[in-house]
Amino acid sequence: MDIEGARESNWEFRVEHKDIFVYSAKIRDSHILGFKGVVEFPVSLRRLISLFHDTGNYIRWVHQLSSIEVLEKGENLEYVIYQAINTPWPFPKREMVVRTGLDTEGDNGIAVTMKSDPDYIPVRSGNYRIRETYGRWVFEPKENDVVRITFIMYVDPGNDIPPPMSNTAMFEVPFYTLQGLRNLACDRAYNPPYPEEVDDYISIGEG
Repeated sequence: MDIEGARESNWEFRVEHKDIFVYSAKIRDSHILGFKGVVEFPVSLRRLISLFHDTGNYIRWVHQLSSIEVLEKGENLEYVIYQAINTPWPFPKREMVVRTGLDTEGDNGIAVTMKSDPDYIPVRSGNYRIRETYGRWVFEPKENDVVRITFIMYVDPGNDIPPPMSNTAMFEVPFYTLQGLRNLACDRAYNPPYPEEVDDYISIGEG
């Protein structure tokens, strides 16, 4: 399974709460569902890009994030990022290493891509390394200075967690993550710096 496959899947609507819409999709050769969350709210693309480059504050909005570390900053806005995720007892904490990038999407959208790189560093003591992760954040400007944000993700948390339990827990991820993202993006006391190097690759208006 790759992220392109997830984007083309037949998404099934599951729930809407607080204007956040959550969908799921069956993924070929996997018992774990992919999920998609969608929300719209007034925010600029520049602010979203600033927020996504402010990894030190991810713990404020990414659901169940325990810790995060930038392992490598490469060319073309590519990063290698380590994340540790809280997991209910008795399962060990999950950790994953993902490569991220910045892309255009459609006529005027921006996409942040994620793909696992599980062997980039050794597994840290006491944790369980997630080996298969794919994701894509899409930011699409709409009318009246509103941006539609689509969060697509597939995570196989490991064979020690039964698929029904994984799939139930996964529905929390898009809702709480998008809710946290919206709260932080709309918090005027939060002003992350804009990464000027983005302008070398993608043209983003002031907004």
